[in-house]
Amino acid sequence: MTTETRTRKRGGGRAGAAARRGDAVIEQMPWSVPRNIDRPIEPLGPEGVAAIHDGAMRILEEIGIVFLNDEALEIFKEAGCKVVGDRVHLDREFVMEMVAKAPSEFTITPRNPDRTLPVGGDHILFGNVSSPPNYWDMSLNAKVAGTREQCQNLLKLTQYFNCIHFAGGYPVEPVDIHASVRHLDVLYDKLTLTDKAMHAYSLGKERVEDVMEMVRIAGGLTHEEFEARPHMYTNINSTSPLKHDQPMIDGCLRLARRGQAIVVTPFTLAGAMAPVTMSGAVAQSIAESLSAIALFQYVRPGTPCVIGTFTSNVDMKSGAPAFGTPEYMRSTQMTGQMARYYGLPMRSSGVCAANVPDGQAMWETSNSLWAAVQSGTNMVYHAAGWLEGGLIASPEKFIMDCEILQQIQRYMQPEVISTGPEDIALEAIREVGNDGHFFGIQHTQDRYSTAFYQPYLSDWRNYEAWEAAGAVWTPERAHNMFKEIIARFEAPPLDVARHEELADFVARRKSEGGAPTDF
Repeated sequence: MTTETRTRKRGGGRAGAAARRGDAVIEQMPWSVPRNIDRPIEPLGPEGVAAIHDGAMRILEEIGIVFLNDEALEIFKEAGCKVVGDRVHLDREFVMEMVAKAPSEFTITPRNPDRTLPVGGDHILFGNVSSPPNYWDMSLNAKVAGTREQCQNLLKLTQYFNCIHFAGGYPVEPVDIHASVRHLDVLYDKLTLTDKAMHAYSLGKERVEDVMEMVRIAGGLTHEEFEARPHMYTNINSTSPLKHDQPMIDGCLRLARRGQAIVVTPFTLAGAMAPVTMSGAVAQSIAESLSAIALFQYVRPGTPCVIGTFTSNVDMKSGAPAFGTPEYMRSTQMTGQMARYYGLPMRSSGVCAANVPDGQAMWETSNSLWAAVQSGTNMVYHAAGWLEGGLIASPEKFIMDCEILQQIQRYMQPEVISTGPEDIALEAIREVGNDGHFFGIQHTQDRYSTAFYQPYLSDWRNYEAWEAAGAVWTPERAHNMFKEIIARFEAPPLDVARHEELADFVARRKSEGGAPTDF
């Protein structure tokens, strides 16, 4: 077959794909909640699990956790825990009794019930990048402070891609909006530009209470309906080592009392905020997580809680965080074992230390995403768009990451490993025999359009064809795709009355000053 013929046939394939997607920018996989059909990788034997558990319990009993929250300290005293100043010592029997009250599975129902998310079991969910203060794209080719427009555009990508299941924190911090009202504007944008499950920052009572009310309004729910089941969630990070701060615990207590979901994720960097050994870092992370989860279960038994891991390591030459490393992958797998030991759903992340969407960015992110799969993670934070250890959000990286997420979803589809008679395909093999090929037979023709994963971003042409088409590198293809998606974006429908009530609430809370700040 000549090069010319090969190129012509491939072009026809791409033309066929264009016809299938119609007016859509890309032909992507439909919305679905993937199930992880693989057995998790478990690097720890039973004695290893027991050792990390005992280490975590001894941290809680002998060393203790500082809670910089007076209400939490009083609750622990009421529960019979030893409280010395702001340090809480928890007996393992109390911790295990409380943690056993947390559900191993629950659902989060956003304003669009078709986007309801099952959390736990064998489900794996992917979320957008959250909380970088800076932004980078190819048109700027520079790191800049985030703006509301950039945040809106990343929210549009969050809504557009079916492989993104939930909208985490701000996909980039819009520093052009004053911090007192930032949560009002961004949540308004989230609730009008997306219909997926979303998050509240536990950063002061006003922000948490405002977000709960906005989610309730957008969902058209009574207060009783809102509190009957989770409609949103928060994620908190302990202040490692061995400390929980005032606003995050306050926010979680408010959400717990109203039946909303809580993710507790210590940020334990081995060699800096945790021991340099990965098992020690994991044991510390487990202790920090369980201390908070035990508190929430005491306050409201059955509060939906997820145990998170952000255990990685630092570069011992510079002290900078490193992500997607072999140690990161192993710590994620180890935490997955511990999450199953405690019967809790698990959160991990799709992360990298790269500064731009280059090869380093993709191999580190791919390592971290596959570690999430291997660990049995249920919620994957920062699965698309993260750069520079969480300091930069990038739309090109977002689109590049979604290609990996779709491949993971395809990898998990049971039909890929089906072994029925039509899959073993003896008759097709008999028909082709020893001399033919499988391109033209009916067995192939019946399946050719769905047999294999079809990328929307990867370019499978040979070098000459790629060069003739402009020699466009992957980040540039992603950038062009980003611009086209934003230009054609249509917001999901929202009832007019709810929309107006939401806008009125934002206007009223802005007139009242929003959340207090010291600047």
